[in-house]
Amino acid sequence: MTQAEALAILKTGANVFLTGEPGSGKTHTVNQYVAYLRSSGIEPAITASTGIAATHIGGFTIHSWSGIGVRRALTPYDLDHIGQNRNIVRRVGNARILIIDEISMLSATALDMVDAVCREIRRNKEPFGGLQVILVGDFFQLPPIVPREDREDSGKQELFSQDSNRTSVHTKPGTDTQFAFLSAAWNALNPLICYLSEQHRQGDAVFLEFLSAVRRATVTEPHRQLLRTRYSPKPRDGITQLYSHNADVDEINGGELEKLSGETKTFDMESRGPEKLVFSLKRGCLSPEKLLIKIGARVIFTKNDITRHRYVNGTLGHVIGFSKKDGFPIVKTNAGKTIVAEPDEWRIEDGGRVLARITQVPLRLAWAMTVHKSQGMSLDAAHMDLSDTFEYGQGYVALSRVRALSGLSLAGLNARALEVHPEVRLKDAEFQEQSDRARQTFAELPAPKLSVMHANFVLACGGLPVASKNTAQVGKPGMGRVVTPPKKAGGTYEMTRTLVLRKLSLKDMAKEKGVTVGTIMSHLEKLVAEKKIDPLRDLAHFEQNPVRFEEMKKALEAVFKKEKKILLAPARELLGKRYSYDELRLARLFMV
Repeated sequence: MTQAEALAILKTGANVFLTGEPGSGKTHTVNQYVAYLRSSGIEPAITASTGIAATHIGGFTIHSWSGIGVRRALTPYDLDHIGQNRNIVRRVGNARILIIDEISMLSATALDMVDAVCREIRRNKEPFGGLQVILVGDFFQLPPIVPREDREDSGKQELFSQDSNRTSVHTKPGTDTQFAFLSAAWNALNPLICYLSEQHRQGDAVFLEFLSAVRRATVTEPHRQLLRTRYSPKPRDGITQLYSHNADVDEINGGELEKLSGETKTFDMESRGPEKLVFSLKRGCLSPEKLLIKIGARVIFTKNDITRHRYVNGTLGHVIGFSKKDGFPIVKTNAGKTIVAEPDEWRIEDGGRVLARITQVPLRLAWAMTVHKSQGMSLDAAHMDLSDTFEYGQGYVALSRVRALSGLSLAGLNARALEVHPEVRLKDAEFQEQSDRARQTFAELPAPKLSVMHANFVLACGGLPVASKNTAQVGKPGMGRVVTPPKKAGGTYEMTRTLVLRKLSLKDMAKEKGVTVGTIMSHLEKLVAEKKIDPLRDLAHFEQNPVRFEEMKKALEAVFKKEKKILLAPARELLGKRYSYDELRLARLFMV
């Protein structure tokens, strides 16, 4: 399938898995679609499975966007806690299109959790709460990292779902990797497959044929001989170095730091909490306990900047100085932005209480990087040692980073470096067949009908089709936002407040604004919290059964006494689940 054909399918609003070999233009196609949406006045939710991938596509990690964080399971209490976060409720509730890049590195469990959050917040039982979902990636590349205990429990672990028919097993018995395509959410979403066939990274036909042989598991002795011509024990000066293990990366980074003149600045990690919990935090933190740094050092950010959004986990740059005020590193990113890298915090919470925390400058040295961190990059040249490759797809990702064989410098290679996951190879053949069927189906649609489908989806998302705009002001799809449709005065929350004062019901307000009742409830919660409406005065027209309201009030008060927060899930459990979440949300408004 060509990029143009895939783009035409995306514009219909269909759920899509956009895949293809490295360099086939997956990110480029997504960027074209995003530009088309923005030119129509629609802002998609752009996310990725990792911080590095989020940097490439210019968005959030899906874990941050959805609020699932580092959770490995989702309980009713977790869902309720996420539902109390106004930023997450706003993001998820207002979204129309969700893009998840590097889907190969997102586990089935995580995808199911994102699905559960979207359905809960949007109060919609459709997959992902009715969002158009675009999954982007290549399962031949790096798989999700699954904790050992999860592997041992493979095929048994279940995920909470409010819809009893959607509780699911995430992995097939005997597998050790929870690929996203094995999830209940993927199965329910049933995305169309758009398998891109063009190649834009590797212009070297011989090298491209070799990479294809790795995907097909048909590597022969001539292919290995080809790689032997690229052996080099040492890298050229300035060339990017890729390694399988962090230990190799740390050794190189330490050596390069020593070569720099100037004073070494040391930043020590601070911690607070029980020893075991602090140890767990330190093990999962990408910043070292003792960060040694100099002016000129190449660095990478290790955490998302969740307050000011200046960087994400994976933003690269170099140190150009230290602030005079507090001595923290000043980093100039590869994109040209200058940032003071101030200490940030990693913590473990339970029921809103912070159990343990660590604090450190969110940086680490970056002359060398692991193969995991390189995924999604295109490099003119790279030096790599794949003699310790341990994961399916790891060698393939590293080798496919370079644009031509002449840019490859190889210090070592083992057998695993040329292997791909056998289950992915079988699934890939299925994906290609499904893509061919989708291509044929849409090729048979008359162009006018396809245009109508595109326009209808834009209108359904609240946008304005490009064709209906002043053509003198609008560029072609892919040119970015050109025209922003005027917004109604007062903003979306003020519009909701006006509807409240008109004494409309919840359903009538949702219908007039073209949103869900859940979104209206979120607006009401914000308006009450900011004291812009008085529940007793302005919401008295909402129908409330006095007996049921008193029962809900008592349950919510009992939860508040125990948890110090008015949480819905435990209150609903006390009531025996005879009440809906929307009823409880409405009752809670009168208690704020």
